[in-house]
Amino acid sequence: MMNRIEKLTLILLLLFGLQSWGQQPAALNIKGKVLDGKTKLPLASAGVSIISIADNTTLKTTLTDSLGIFSVSIAPGKYQIKIAFISYKPYVLEHQQLDKDIDLGLVFLQEDAKLLKSVNIVGEKSTVELNLDKKVFNVGKDLMSKGGTANDILNNVPSVNVDANGTVSLRGNGSVRVLINGKPSMLTANNGLGQVPANTIEKVEVITNPSARYEAQGGAGIINIVLKKNSSSGLNGSIQAGMGTPTYYSGNINLSYKTKKVNLFTNVSHFYRNIYAYEKNLQTTVKNGLTTILNQKNDQGRNDNAYSYYFGGDYYINEKNTLTGSFYHDLQKNNDSTNYQYRYYNGKNVLDSAISRFEDYHEPQNYNELELNYVKTFDHKDQKWTTSLRYDFWNDDENQNITQQKYFPSGNPLSHLNSRDIESSDDIYIQSDFVTTFSKSARFETGIRADLRAIRSNYSTHSNGVLLDNYTNKLYYDENIYAAYAQYANKFKRLSYLLGLRAELSDIGITDRRATLLKNKNYINLFPTLHLTYNLKENTDLQISYSRRINRPSFYQLNTFSGLSDTRNLVVGNPDLNPTYSNSFELAFLKKWGRFNLNPSVYYSHNKDYFQNVLGQTPEGFFVTTPVNLDYEDRYGLEISSTYNAFKWWRLSWDFNYYGFKQNGEFEGKEYGTSNKTWFTRISSRMNFPKSLAIEYAFNYRGKNADVQSTTAAQYRANIAISKDLFNDKLSVVLGITNLFDSQVVKQQFITPDYQFESEYKFVGRLTKLTLTYRFNRDKTQKDRLPAEN
Repeated sequence: MMNRIEKLTLILLLLFGLQSWGQQPAALNIKGKVLDGKTKLPLASAGVSIISIADNTTLKTTLTDSLGIFSVSIAPGKYQIKIAFISYKPYVLEHQQLDKDIDLGLVFLQEDAKLLKSVNIVGEKSTVELNLDKKVFNVGKDLMSKGGTANDILNNVPSVNVDANGTVSLRGNGSVRVLINGKPSMLTANNGLGQVPANTIEKVEVITNPSARYEAQGGAGIINIVLKKNSSSGLNGSIQAGMGTPTYYSGNINLSYKTKKVNLFTNVSHFYRNIYAYEKNLQTTVKNGLTTILNQKNDQGRNDNAYSYYFGGDYYINEKNTLTGSFYHDLQKNNDSTNYQYRYYNGKNVLDSAISRFEDYHEPQNYNELELNYVKTFDHKDQKWTTSLRYDFWNDDENQNITQQKYFPSGNPLSHLNSRDIESSDDIYIQSDFVTTFSKSARFETGIRADLRAIRSNYSTHSNGVLLDNYTNKLYYDENIYAAYAQYANKFKRLSYLLGLRAELSDIGITDRRATLLKNKNYINLFPTLHLTYNLKENTDLQISYSRRINRPSFYQLNTFSGLSDTRNLVVGNPDLNPTYSNSFELAFLKKWGRFNLNPSVYYSHNKDYFQNVLGQTPEGFFVTTPVNLDYEDRYGLEISSTYNAFKWWRLSWDFNYYGFKQNGEFEGKEYGTSNKTWFTRISSRMNFPKSLAIEYAFNYRGKNADVQSTTAAQYRANIAISKDLFNDKLSVVLGITNLFDSQVVKQQFITPDYQFESEYKFVGRLTKLTLTYRFNRDKTQKDRLPAEN
């Protein structure tokens, strides 16, 4: 199969090369800056088209950048210049004979409510946008995400992977910070992204070297999920319903009402599914010359049932002051059952004993979020002050009811184990930012921020009705992060630069009710950032960036009570974990040849005191996995993202990442060190046919990977979806199949001189979904208003 992939990749690259052959440089340049006519703020991603007067064909298109600036080159001739943006009147210059460079200066677009129901966007956002401090992947046209979740979206973003447990990694590195609209959220923890509807997401920002405006947390970088926002006047909305097999149902209602003075919005959603998973473990232990073999099989049934509602409003005090208030509530009910079967054999492979263990797990999770935002603009153009105050309060109640019996040899009594962990948190988030410009390209930004979190975990366990003191305790975790930053951006001829410095004070403490733990960590750090972008020529940019980052251990990595589902394979936190510090460098290149976009980059990071999960064995032969600090890790890699518009109706994309790492360290007298290289790739195809019919296909492959203890086998996954719009685009129907070949299986192997551990885990099989979306007073390009927006 891989030979075929290599051949296909070679053919695609040859096609891309032929397409770019003979492109001629433009003779003149058209530039300008697009602003909102009312607020005088820049309009990012406004479409600019150069249209031939002779045959009315569009010859060139581009989009404005984050400052509203655009620049496009074309040969001399007679053209129409058109600038358009959703819900604004288009700006048109007719019959322009262009013989030299032209600067349109400031172009003000005026909002036009009449266009809201029938506006045509000039040009389509490119899939990848390279900004000074981030890459933006626009996912609005991703068919395979329809009716799915945020995890489905992320699995379709280059270099991002979400594993079966909902753990997100970037370029194979799990120390990544996931934000929603630039802010931390409990929706990104505990696989909460698996409950966020995909249709609520507009784009994903992959920030491998974040600038100083972003928090320093996340050694691998930041993934920022940007949710959609309504911009239509009057009453409008959408209704979505989905169903699938295995059992899968989803529903979503989004409504908004906007006038000149207020914008009211609400969203209600429901998500229900059943998942069937299995895990196989084969453990071989040699101790004192005796060999013991454990053959284990776990069968799991999981039921997720989630409800959420969101409501709020914008109040436009006047032209320069806006106040926004909102409330979000999410209730998730997880009901799981797992049947564990343990069969022990001696060295001669003769059955010695057999144990059956059954777990009934119930966990309701309540998440609440209150938010107040204030935005002020000034007479000075591009000057803005924003302040956000958010209060989160959530709790979950984890209940485990376990029965166990040794049925061979027979005659053993049935034992009962019950555990309960009530977790709760009160989180306060405060941020204030000020942005101003000094000239057409000079931009200064500064801000302060505080993240205050208090988590409590009350854990108790009973065995046959008797309290187990060793597994009963209450943990108190307090994390207070205070930050301030400043950054300056400007442009000198073809060179754009962004310089920043961020300071963060960390005050973290973890204690317990019985006073067996008392860990306090206080430290202050400086995090410099640098981003340079040089425009080599039209549609060709080179970028160099550097950032210093920190990866603080999470509460769940510090928590020593993590559940007793499988006492033979425990995962236990480590309260002694220290933060990891990273220095990251990246060189990126973005080139556009007509229908072909190419974005290769090389990167390197040095990580001091990095986290690594270490597998150990107890005297009873049970396994315990715990995170520890090892000395250092060096990571390096090559990443390539490319798209090719073969025809107007057919678009191909290819993403490839090859990376290597070297890890070294010592823990409890044992040396842990390794080096390895691996790769992953994604090839996708989208075809748009007449009568609003579209088909999309994607294939993902991850190569074999190894760290200091384990080796993970190669994996692949294929997805396909077909979409049809009906009734003048009011109704969209999407049929999608995820994991088409039912191939998503994780196979791992641990080998040491004393034991060998092999596992096979399958979490989600093939999923077929049908999704219907109906819109009223809103076309399919317009957006919804959802939680955590600015």
